Amino acid sequence: MAEALRQTAPEALPADAVPDTAKRRQILDGARQVFLSQGFDGASMNDVARVANVSKGTLYVYFPSKEALFEAFIREEKRQQAEQICRIDAEDIAFGAVLQRFARNFLTVLTRPEALAHMRTVLGIASKNPAIGLAYYEAGPRHGIAYIAGQIRRQQEAGVLRVEDAEEAAAVFLDLTKSGLFGKLLFCPDLGTSAEEIDRHAERATRLFLRLYAV
Repeated sequence: MAEALRQTAPEALPADAVPDTAKRRQILDGARQVFLSQGFDGASMNDVARVANVSKGTLYVYFPSKEALFEAFIREEKRQQAEQICRIDAEDIAFGAVLQRFARNFLTVLTRPEALAHMRTVLGIASKNPAIGLAYYEAGPRHGIAYIAGQIRRQQEAGVLRVEDAEEAAAVFLDLTKSGLFGKLLFCPDLGTSAEEIDRHAERATRLFLRLYAV
């Protein structure tokens, strides 16, 4: 059945040849509604076409399969989240404040119910669809590591930090930030969190990181 659908669907454009048009945005908005309400397994391309108000033929022109659509959806969601997390004027505040603000933004976004739902979905399908797991990693954790690593290198040059590997130190900081909170919410979604708890974790992660690497 799946093979028959692939044969009858219009030929899809290469991923890097598809412009970010209003139609593509319309499809991704519809996909967001469907994936959030039905999950990956429960969603269908018919559902997305209906909610996005496009024909099935148009949908397949942009995305050849549900997996490709979900991958694009994940990349777009994580891109928007990264913009929120990294919205910091790092030139005007001390490095410790940069770290703490990043940690607070990071946890605020990461602990939202929809973000946790995405993580659970990706974890459930990544072994069968490695491209989706890679998309999540590249647009999420890898992006955060690159941003923090860039901040760390500047502090190395200024003589503030003593770090052998900036990417490794950045990964340590993200792990410190998530520690004790993210896992609890990932597996116990009904527990919830508060701004005060997020602030405490952000402050603790920053303090521990500076103890490890500050000159």
